[in-house]
Amino acid sequence: MDESDFDWDNLRLFLAVARTGGLGPAAKLTGKSAPTLGRRMIELERGLGSELFRRRPRGYDLTEDGLALLAKVKGIEARVLPVTERTLSKARPLVKISAGTWVTSVLISAVGDIAGSIPVRLRFISSEDVMDIGHREAVIGVRNHRPEGVGLAGRKVGRVQFAVYATDDNVSTWAHVLSTTPSATWVKENSGNADAIEVTTPRNALDLANAGLARAVLPTFVGNTQPALTQMSDRIDDLAHDQWLVSHHDDRFLPEVRSVIDRTYALLKKVCADE
Repeated sequence: MDESDFDWDNLRLFLAVARTGGLGPAAKLTGKSAPTLGRRMIELERGLGSELFRRRPRGYDLTEDGLALLAKVKGIEARVLPVTERTLSKARPLVKISAGTWVTSVLISAVGDIAGSIPVRLRFISSEDVMDIGHREAVIGVRNHRPEGVGLAGRKVGRVQFAVYATDDNVSTWAHVLSTTPSATWVKENSGNADAIEVTTPRNALDLANAGLARAVLPTFVGNTQPALTQMSDRIDDLAHDQWLVSHHDDRFLPEVRSVIDRTYALLKKVCADE
């Protein structure tokens, strides 16, 4: 693919649909409507002469051609995006923070503290998938292990613990999150033949628990803050993990990135210490 053949905006929108797996989630990320995104993806497919997605009732899956385009566009993004984002907002550089559902919730609740006094635009990417910091899918990532990629720098924050929560002992149904995260896998392996309600996001598992409809495995920094919930188990050793702040070595010395890293570290350090 010749990079000059296509409007970068179409490729940017393609990345959003590919990463989120559907028009609805991509619309929230890009600010474009779902019908507009659908038309733009058709336009891109026609320009390439290939099918990029398998359109399913619950989302968009990438075809082989789509996967090949995704790999190439990520490389283009790593070169183009830093330039375009700086040009569009020289006074307010963009810092993208990637984390799982629960950590993102904590960060958003303290967004003013994270931004600080340095002019900066924050973008929170809530995903159970690991964003590629090397290709600038995120500037800062909150991870459950020490960074191993080339050019990545890490700072250990603390230890995250998990336990089972419910409103009372009478709740025997489990909230099963349809995911491959360690906590979702633990529930599947340890709930036996008990009844279960399946959900697609961890947040919905918390909703079920708070409603008294199911037991849920939650980080203790989430479960212990819910007035309606009681910790029903000891801390689950198999799920405990260290928490790391990860960034690219070349980015971490930028004033806006350093400021956000330091403030995010202080916030998460306190959360871990409280547990």
